[in-house]
Parts: sequence; structure tokens; C-alpha cells
Amino acid sequence: MNTELEKNFGCRVFNDDVMKQRLPEDAYNSLVSTIKKGLPLNIELAETVAGAMKDWAVEQGATHFTHWFQPMNNATAGKFDAFLTPTSDGKPMLEFSGKELVKGEPDASSFPSGGLRVTFEARGYTVWDPNSPAFVKDNSLYIPTAFCSYTGEALDHKTPLVRSNAAVSEQALKVLRCLGDTETSRVIATVGAEQEYFLVDRADYENRLDLKICGRTLFGSKTVKGQELGDHYCGRIRLRVSEFMKKLDNELWKMGVASKTKHNEAAPAQHELAPLFCEADKACDHNQIVMETMRIEAKKLGLACLLHEKPFDGVNGSGKHNNWSLSTDLGENLFSSGKHPEHNLKFLTFLCAVIIAVDKYQDLIRFSAASAGNDCRLGGHEAPPSIISVFLGDALTDILNHIANHTEQSEMRTKKLLDDIAVLPTLNSDASDRNRTSPFAFTGNKFEFRMVGSSASVAVSTYIMNTICAEALEFIADRLKNATSVEEGVVDLVSYTVKNHGRIIFNGNNYSEAWHNEAERRGLCIMRSTVDAAKALADPKNIILFEKYRVLNKTECISRYEICLENYVKTINIEADTMLEMASRQILPACIKYAGEVANSALNLSRAGAPSSAVDRLVKEISTRIDEITNSIIVLSKMVNKLSDVSDWLKKAELCRDEVIPAMNNLRKACDSIEPMVDKKYWPMPTYTEILHRI
Repeated sequence: MNTELEKNFGCRVFNDDVMKQRLPEDAYNSLVSTIKKGLPLNIELAETVAGAMKDWAVEQGATHFTHWFQPMNNATAGKFDAFLTPTSDGKPMLEFSGKELVKGEPDASSFPSGGLRVTFEARGYTVWDPNSPAFVKDNSLYIPTAFCSYTGEALDHKTPLVRSNAAVSEQALKVLRCLGDTETSRVIATVGAEQEYFLVDRADYENRLDLKICGRTLFGSKTVKGQELGDHYCGRIRLRVSEFMKKLDNELWKMGVASKTKHNEAAPAQHELAPLFCEADKACDHNQIVMETMRIEAKKLGLACLLHEKPFDGVNGSGKHNNWSLSTDLGENLFSSGKHPEHNLKFLTFLCAVIIAVDKYQDLIRFSAASAGNDCRLGGHEAPPSIISVFLGDALTDILNHIANHTEQSEMRTKKLLDDIAVLPTLNSDASDRNRTSPFAFTGNKFEFRMVGSSASVAVSTYIMNTICAEALEFIADRLKNATSVEEGVVDLVSYTVKNHGRIIFNGNNYSEAWHNEAERRGLCIMRSTVDAAKALADPKNIILFEKYRVLNKTECISRYEICLENYVKTINIEADTMLEMASRQILPACIKYAGEVANSALNLSRAGAPSSAVDRLVKEISTRIDEITNSIIVLSKMVNKLSDVSDWLKKAELCRDEVIPAMNNLRKACDSIEPMVDKKYWPMPTYTEILHRI
């Protein structure tokens, strides 16, 4: 056992062990009840906790504290206040009150709000989330909080997540009672968020305006070697990358993030980190810590960490796989099928709940993965398409069909693998294969939602899953109450699910054209862009759902719809402006300069009596491409100007999708086609080959 790891894990976290040591017994018990049972927090308890938290943080080297929150921009925020308070005689005193612990007041108008907050009505509040432990980083105490407006609307991702945790727990308990479980007192949504990312040399990053401003390359012809050989995935980790991963793990472990797995991903320069599961709100906080720490540690080592969904064209993009499950407070995973899933009534019931929920609310599931960056990724290079379906595997699907059709099921058999090699241990196959093309796959004791973008907050997909499952579970509880027996009720539920929602189950190749045609025939929801997906938040049926379970009210739904469109438009606008800057001031001048040199060479060859038709053709070809670049710049400039004349966010978003992005693609095509022709010393930025293979 690595005693150093044991000593350091969670050393910067105000966790349960620290609270038990530093709080009076009655205060500790009261706080635990608040966390586990959702009981109100009184100000006397807050004062006690604040004093203990401040003393501990100061011992950790903290001089400031901040309410750390997650506004709707996929980043985190917080203003920092010193513990220092001068006394009347000018001496320093360290203070931190219960009021300061519980509530903060940031400027709400400076964050995305969908019109809920404007400059002349800017007040907002941050509220301590006791369920997510405080931690120390960079000499500051970070206090995880929820963020709301002066009028009470949620302005963050955490608030609806916390609300949805309560909703799914309440409805799941109703189902468990119907199934005879009288011991469970709380059902907990758990998440394990796998994080994909790219690492590139910092110097290359600094010399690419598109990477610095947009997080992805807007230009770049294909690298001479991509992922064709499949030699990067889980391959040897390069020395600089290994050093980064080591430092990253150490920092994350100190902050209580259980970073478990690390490996190379499929594309060159692409990697992945996977943590252990934990409660959903903690997991979402941890994922934000992971992304921030990745960027910081990379910079220290002369690297840049790219979290965009599609940093490079032609190779894999990066996702964030949301491994979601439900567990009881007694430690039972409700999606654990056991050896005989066909007889596991609890498993079958909760499995049906997910199938019903995902089929009924495909649009919300799609929305939870919607962004301009993710539009570049979905549908290719091992990212699932923008069609929602559920993968169960053939064995589990057969079980549901046999139960639904009241037919006898043949015994499930596993096969032995490599049993002809005596020296190897016996290996039995799993009941089902893995399907990396599926957006929503059952993977043994959890569901893996693979559509989420690498830069996104995992909170959105989690609170949507919690909410839609809460409704499905309430529906199921009502059915089970009226059943003549639990067994007959579950069989009837399976039959209902297969008949009415079985269309969402698909175990084949999600990339195939045949599946896209089949999905349309089944009537599945197909939303190819964020512009289409955003409308789910304004759909009356979805607003009713969120209001029913007190996760979002109508105003909060509409604000998120507006924010989604606004973020999409602003992202595309920034990318278009960056393209114009790079094409006009870097690429075009470099091409003209090189064309001039080639033309002079042709002239000199002719004067020397050795004219070259190949050189003459090259001059003409480069000149033609220069004209294409120039014309594409003009067209894109007109589209950007046209965009500024439109005020409605939906119309602006549709203009971006239908006209601006095609104009951007044409400019990129023109520039990428000339890149291989231009002498390396003239090309004004690092190429794909240099970036992806330099580390």
C-alpha cells in the first residue's frame, strides 16, 4: 500500500473525517442529518461549522475564501475574500462567520441568465451546498454553492441538479415500497464522468490563434499520420504526458477526486481520465475540478490541454461519458442485474423506468448534449450520432421480449474464451458486447451516456436523467399499486414497456445509413444541430415536467433555451471572426508571398532557357487557390455582417447554421487545399502533423 497516497488523499478537503475531528459531537451529528436527510440548517450550526472550517483552511495555508459556483457557461466562478479583518489597533484578525459561509452576493448580471438579470437589477446569491465538501486550492478555501437570482430563479447548473436528486429519490422510494423494500430511506443518483482531452505543446498552442481563442483549429490539412494504425489507443504513454498524468493525479487526489484510470485515447495526442463513481452533485463538482486542474498542470509543464469537442478535423473528437446509476442509501445498485436478471424484479422495474423515460423525452436527452462544439463531433469518429437510442445487448433484450410475449426463454449461456491455451486462466464472456456507437448504453450496472461534449458540465445531462426517470418511476409506482401481485405487476410493466417504448432499443451499428433510415421509420427524434435541440427547453410538455418535479420553473426553462441559442450564436460568431483574422492577415499574405517567389523562379528558369511547365502550372494553381480564399473571405464577411443585423436569437442561430457555417467551411476548404503546396517556411502556423506528433 502506498502510505504517501493514503496520507495525501483528500488532505485538502473538509471531509467527514475532518468534520468529525473538529466539530462538537452534536454539531457534527446535526450537519450529517442536514446532508443525508435534507434537514434545514440553522444559523447556530453554521457559525460552528464556519469556525472549524476557517481554522482548518488556515492550517492548510488558505488566506482567502470563495463561494465556488457553476454559472451556465460550462465554467466555474467565484470572488475571493480574505479572512483578514484589521482590529482597532491595526493588528490582523482572521474571521469567517456563519453568514459568510451560508450566503454570498456576486453580480448576477455578468453571467448568462437568458434575460433574468440585467445590469440595472444585478443582485444574485450563492448558497452553501453542504452535501459537497469544501476544499483548499491555491491558498483559498473553495465552498461549493448554488447560484440564484434576486428573484429566486436558478442561474447555475447545480441548483436544478440538487432539486432533481430529491425528485428522483422521492419517486424511486415509492417504487421500492411497492416492491417490498421498507428499509431504504434515500435513493442516490451516482455519476462517474469519464473525461477525454488533447495535450499539445504550449508553443504550438500559442502560435495558433484559433486554438487560443476558440479551443479548436479552424484550419488545417490532414496530418500525414492520424489514427489509421490504431497504435495510439491504450499505447505507451509518452514521457511528458506521463509526467503530466502523474502530477494531475496527485493534485486531484489531494482534493478528494478519485481519479482511477488513465490511458491514451484513439487519436494522436488524445487521452482520457476516468474517476470512481460518487454522488451526482459531488461528481459534477469533481469534474469541474478535473477540467480546471488539467489546464493548470498542463501549462506548468509547457503543454496546453484542449477540452473542445473537436480540436482537429479528421481524427476523433473528445466526449465526456456520463456513467449514471441509482443506488440506495444501504449500498444497493438498482441497476445491478445479478446472475438471473429475468427473475430480478427490482432490476427489471428500474430498467423499464429508464427505457420509458428516454423514449418519452428523447428531445431533452439530445438537448443535454447540445453545443456548437459538440455539433462538430457527433456522428463520426466513434462519437454517437444525434439520434437517441438505448443499447441493452441481445441477451437482455431477449429477456424483455420473452417476458413481454410470455414465451419460454432459453437458458443464458456464456462461452469460454481462449480455453484452448492451458497456461491462461479460464475466461468467461460477458452476457452482452459493448457498443461504442450507441449514445445511451447499458454497461452492466449503469447507463453510459456517450453524447456529452468534453467541455460541457455533466450536471445538465444528470439533472435531465434524474427528472425524466422521476416521472417514469411515479408512473410505475401507480401501476404497481394496482397490480394483483408484485410479480404480475412487473411482468405487466415489462410488456407495456416493450410494446409502447421498445422502439428506443437498438443494439446495432448506430453509424450505418440503414439505422438512420430505420430511426426515421420508428419515429425517433432526430435533431442534427443545437438549434433544433435547444427548442426542447421551450416545449410546453417539458416545462410541465420540470415544474411538476420542482426542478425548473417555466421562467428558468425559457432562460436556458435563450442561453443555449445565445451561446451557440456567439461561439459561431467568434469562430467566424477568428477565421477572417487568420485568413486575411496570416494565410493569404503567406500564400501571396510564396506565389511571388514561385513566379520569380519560373521567370528565372525561362530567362535561363530552361522553362518548366510544372512550375508554370504551380504558379497558376496557387493563384487560383488565392482567388478562392479571397472570394471566400468576402462571402464570410458578408454573412457575419448579416448576422449583426438580426436581433432574434433563434433567427440568428438559424442564420449561423444555414449560412455562416457553410461559408466558414468553404473558407476552410480553400485554405486547407493550398496548405500542402506552400513551402513550410512560409506557412504561418504549426501544421496538424507538427501539433499532433510533437510531444
